[in-house]
Amino acid sequence: MARTDPAVRRTTEELSRPGPHAVACGNLASAADLPGVVFTPRSGLGLPAVAFGHGWLQPPERYEELLRHLASWGVVAVAPATQSGVWPSHPQLATDLRRALDVCTGVRMGEGDISVDPGKLGLVGHGMGGGCAVLAAAEDPRCRAVATLALAETLPSAVPAAHECSMPGLHLAGDKDQVAPAIAHAQPVTRAWAGPVQLRMLPKAGHLGFTSGPHWSDLLIGSGPEVATRRAARALVTAFLLRHLTGNSDYDVLLEEP
Repeated sequence: MARTDPAVRRTTEELSRPGPHAVACGNLASAADLPGVVFTPRSGLGLPAVAFGHGWLQPPERYEELLRHLASWGVVAVAPATQSGVWPSHPQLATDLRRALDVCTGVRMGEGDISVDPGKLGLVGHGMGGGCAVLAAAEDPRCRAVATLALAETLPSAVPAAHECSMPGLHLAGDKDQVAPAIAHAQPVTRAWAGPVQLRMLPKAGHLGFTSGPHWSDLLIGSGPEVATRRAARALVTAFLLRHLTGNSDYDVLLEEP
């Protein structure tokens, strides 16, 4: 379906806006010995949940717009604030993402009126965190869906790990990304993916276009936040997670191949 189709435009507009749930936010460290942030609907039992991996040098706060958005659509979102230095350990960040999912399923959040269904877990990540999400998914049979934004390769490589990923995958890449161009990063992972997978190119999107707010790394990396990129990513990731974690097919028009 052409991306100019009215149904696509309407659905993108709907899913790029906040959903119907009021949102609560908190500190991941208060629930476990793991620094980071948590965004949840204010109430709900048997909710889906995702762990989010940040990009190189990026604090989780740069993704609060997306995390809050997912929570407004009924998805618990947790983002560890580990491995934020110049020389991060990719295997350790992957482990921390899996630990974050453990927190979601093992700790009753809020005032006891929020719980997560262990059968509705996913992984999301940006840049390095996208590659680490693939590493984590390959080792975690609980994972039902993986979405990445401007995926960057990892050490060890995410490509062999993708061979172990039989769950649905959605990889969003920017056609202006000079840090992790899709041809060298997201495309090899997509080709190696064992399950159903899509690679979607976002026009005029740079590597840090998925983030929000200023940060000193913008100058170093040569990129920065982009309103249109974040809007498209919110809609696509929300449609993807609702489809594969909750079975909601109302927004599948966005997931059809362009």
